[in-house]
Amino acid sequence: MNKPRLIYFDFAGSRGEECRLALHLAGVDFEDVRVPSADWPALKPTVPFGAMPVLEIPGKPPLAHSNAILVFIGRQHGLHPADAFEAARHEALMSAVEELRHTITPTLRITDPERKREAREALAANELKTWGSQVERQLGDGPFAGGAALQVADLKLYMVVRWLSSGTLDHVPTTVLDHCPKLLRLYRAVGAHPGVKSWLERPKA
Repeated sequence: MNKPRLIYFDFAGSRGEECRLALHLAGVDFEDVRVPSADWPALKPTVPFGAMPVLEIPGKPPLAHSNAILVFIGRQHGLHPADAFEAARHEALMSAVEELRHTITPTLRITDPERKREAREALAANELKTWGSQVERQLGDGPFAGGAALQVADLKLYMVVRWLSSGTLDHVPTTVLDHCPKLLRLYRAVGAHPGVKSWLERPKA
């Protein structure tokens, strides 16, 4: 291995994609390892915490968990606040995204259509609304979480807002975060960033 490797499912959403975006924005030449779902059971026992994404750096042990990976990339490449308190504030936002994902995940496993509908409607009316309002209170004049410069916390917020507003979660309305104008402004600003656009618009292999 002579360059970093980012290991995740061949999926353009969630934790792996935000790490790919961070590496791309940092200008890091990395190997984008896409793991087929069928290969995951054999790979799972070999990664640090039985989960992906995993970042492999030449000469270092594997680094797991998306927030750790994002903060490492951010600190190395000017995409995370240098001020200790501001960095902690951004990391709190990143933790809030992970907490929300853990709240949503049980509904992904529900197979009964009626139970899924009830669970998702309750989620949209309660936890998702509350989460959006809580994050909204942490944002300032923008367009990004720290002001004018895009940082790794913005990528994480962008990915979860994109998921929630995409319509891919059955019974969660695409308008679920419409009460959060600052958060939606951040989402649009990240999507319009030239580096993000160049990654999203790149030719697919």
